[in-house]
Amino acid sequence: MSGRQMVRPGGRSARVQAAVHAAVRDLESEAGRGALTIPLVAQRAGVTPSTIYRRWGDLQELLSDVAVERLRPEAAPEDLGDLASDLTAWAEQFLDEMASPPGRAYVRDALLGDPDGGNAGQCSGFAAEQIDIMLRRAAGRGERAPGTETVIDRLVAPLMYRVLFRPDGLDDTYARRLVTDALDAAGR
Repeated sequence: MSGRQMVRPGGRSARVQAAVHAAVRDLESEAGRGALTIPLVAQRAGVTPSTIYRRWGDLQELLSDVAVERLRPEAAPEDLGDLASDLTAWAEQFLDEMASPPGRAYVRDALLGDPDGGNAGQCSGFAAEQIDIMLRRAAGRGERAPGTETVIDRLVAPLMYRVLFRPDGLDDTYARRLVTDALDAAGR
């Protein structure tokens, strides 16, 4: 994301962002991605093209911003009573979402329109926040748990690498094996 978009906007700015994001999603589903243009998005959103250019710069940055919002988790991870179950359910869902054609497209969009790395950091932050929630719950139950960075390194990083570069054969068994590896790092 460009430096212009680092803080979630409020008021009119939030309404413009919501309208433009909705226009992108609607037009993409109706006409396909190849048909998207800034003027078409602006017309659908009820704003001027200059509003979009000023805020997002170009179509790729706009698509990147939309993708980051689509990758934002909608809820806290489910509490299944122990860390192994929580992480396993989360990893399976994460893999399912990221390995799907829309998930892979959102990840690519988030990174392509991201010259300064802000979107990658935001997406990484989403995963870290979810993991932190599960680790805090585990600590509250007295469970031994790895650190957040260990879970990122042993679970999220290999999943994302495989999703992006070696998607064949990805399944829940692979995700569960990574969870076991991450938990073994905590001496469980």
